[in-house]
Amino acid sequence: MSIAKKFERVFKRILPAPFTIAVILTLFTLLIALFITQPKTEGSHILQLLSFWEDGLWHPPLLVFAMQMMLMLVLGHALALSKPITNLIEKGTQYCNNTANAAAIICFFTLLVSFFNWGLGLIFGAIFARKVGEHASKKGIKLNYPLIGAAGYSGLMVWHGGISGSAPIKIAEEGHFLADKIGVISQADTIFSTMNISISIILLITLPLLMYFIGKRNNGTSISLKANDHQEEILVSGAEKIDHSKLMAFFFGGLILAFAFYKAILLPDNISLKIITPNYINLVLLGLGIIMHSSFYNFLKGVDSAISGASGILIQFPLYFGIMGIMNHSGMVQIMSDFFVSISNETTFPVFTFISAGIVNIFVPSGGGQWAVQGPIIVEAATQLGVSIPKSVMALAYGDQLTNMLQPFWALPLLGITGLKAKEILPYTLILLVAGTIIFVGGLLVF
Repeated sequence: MSIAKKFERVFKRILPAPFTIAVILTLFTLLIALFITQPKTEGSHILQLLSFWEDGLWHPPLLVFAMQMMLMLVLGHALALSKPITNLIEKGTQYCNNTANAAAIICFFTLLVSFFNWGLGLIFGAIFARKVGEHASKKGIKLNYPLIGAAGYSGLMVWHGGISGSAPIKIAEEGHFLADKIGVISQADTIFSTMNISISIILLITLPLLMYFIGKRNNGTSISLKANDHQEEILVSGAEKIDHSKLMAFFFGGLILAFAFYKAILLPDNISLKIITPNYINLVLLGLGIIMHSSFYNFLKGVDSAISGASGILIQFPLYFGIMGIMNHSGMVQIMSDFFVSISNETTFPVFTFISAGIVNIFVPSGGGQWAVQGPIIVEAATQLGVSIPKSVMALAYGDQLTNMLQPFWALPLLGITGLKAKEILPYTLILLVAGTIIFVGGLLVF
């Protein structure tokens, strides 16, 4: 526990708010570019760099990317708040009759859901952990609640290797911001590659077992948690009945899902993994969300609850795009790529990419923002070394997701729902981080 407290103290001392970090990184990038790059044309170097920054800040394809990531988080979060998901969690709690079983079950299903969508997995795990805590409190079951919270957060260690992973799904989309350098890369070569499927299966088996054995050694104590469920009675009349109509919700949501099915299965040209793009995933989430909330009113309530979680993406992503603009146009990408090439070979480059991505994630706690900043460097260096681009992209994805177990930014929704503190779950997320490091590095070296 003392190690966890030291980590928490260090983070509080060196890490300000994520937006402040983005501003500091912007100023740092400007300063470095000013000293290591040359002006492209006559005139003030700093003004040129600021112009590059502005171009990146409002770059249309990247702003589309930001909107896609926001919708993915919000729609996934809203889906997790729907009644069918809540009922599923309620049924699952009856099997969580001790710490070991609860930790393993929560970890397994949180990982599984997070492979589908990171926003859904994050809130699903948090609600599951809370419900298990309430169940244990009601039944007088001893529980290591911080371990349960860590199990509910475990999905953030695998999400970037799932079908909502920012980098893999972006490079599978026509016209993405690096399309001129690497073209369009299907998820068959990234998410559904032999390497990633093997690593994902190992994680799905190993992490829940690890949580189980930790729970066996520390069964916990009695806890006191009150259920915070409450039903709201609503009187509707007139046109408001349409807002609450199950028929309208099922019709519209069903229409969306039917069209999504048609695009993926029935159109001859689309029977491939190329169909899985950010827009397609959001289309499916939209249809599922409306149906599972069973009315437009409930769906919008879920969206209202989820929208605050996307504020970081809204305001921070443009700053990261500005950093990318400076690096791309000033020549910094080429300089940094040459450095990576000088210290790497075909075998070690994916591992160096993994390590660097893990470090960058501490300061840029967003997979999409990190891909915007680090993606061009990795692509350039991998091209020079002749290393597989899909494998390099997955190395970045692994590094980015791993240090979420150390960086508490995305844990905030879980901490709010469970009532836990970061220092309480950190000892257990650090164990997950160590196990993940061994699995990810092993996978990158073997495949």
